[in-house]
Formats: sequence, C-alpha cells, structure tokens
Amino acid sequence: MGFVVALSLLTPLRNEAENFNGLPSYRSRNSSLPHLSIRKVSWVVRTESNVRRKVRKKPDPPCVVCEGSGRVDCHCCQGRGRTNQVDMEMLPKGEWPSWCKTCGGSGLTYCSRCLGSGEYRGVMGFHFMKKDNESQ
Repeated sequence: MGFVVALSLLTPLRNEAENFNGLPSYRSRNSSLPHLSIRKVSWVVRTESNVRRKVRKKPDPPCVVCEGSGRVDCHCCQGRGRTNQVDMEMLPKGEWPSWCKTCGGSGLTYCSRCLGSGEYRGVMGFHFMKKDNESQ
C-alpha cells in the first residue's frame, strides 16, 4: 500500500520536469495532483560570452609609486596573499595557506601616494624644502 502511494507521488514530478522549458508550468488550483513545493517568482538569467570589457584609461600623468594602477603589493604578505612561508613560491606539501587579513588574500592594497586613484600626487606631509627656498 505504501509503495503504491510513493509511485503516485513521483508521477507528477516526472511530468513537470518533462514540460519544463525555463519557466514553471501552469497548473490550475483544482487539479488533484499534490503540491510538493510552494510556487515562487523566478527569473531566467542568460550569460553572454565575448562581452567587451571597458578599457580603463591610464591617468596622465600617472602616479610614480603604482604607475597609474592605483594598487601596490601588500606590505604584510609581500604580494603573495598568504602570511605563512612568504619567502617560498609554493607551500610545502600538506600545509594550508593562512590568508592575509590586510589584503584579503589578493596580495594587493591601495597605493599610499595616490590613495588608489592612479593620478600623480606630490609628496604629502610637511614641506621643509619650500621653507628653505623662500628664506633665500
């Protein structure tokens, strides 16, 4: 008896999967088939290949430190993204990386001179050289 009930429950699921073409099939409320899930609104998303990326223009004049990219190697992990065995190219067998908390494992941080904009900026701070030039 229980086996027969299980077969009758699987039948509507199989029929629904055969009619599926990206959207859920419509069924009237008066149908005698059991509903096993609640209907939700869903979206069909299509991804495209060969999408052109916008080329980022390098600033003129570029930053001296980061050469216009706005990013430099992380000072904690030396650009590796991990904090253990930083001097080695690859970790020893069986050792897992402990990811750098400063850069989040990317190995890059914002440039301290241009603050990530990539544009040229003069040295920030006190300008003692200008004070000496004015006194002469």
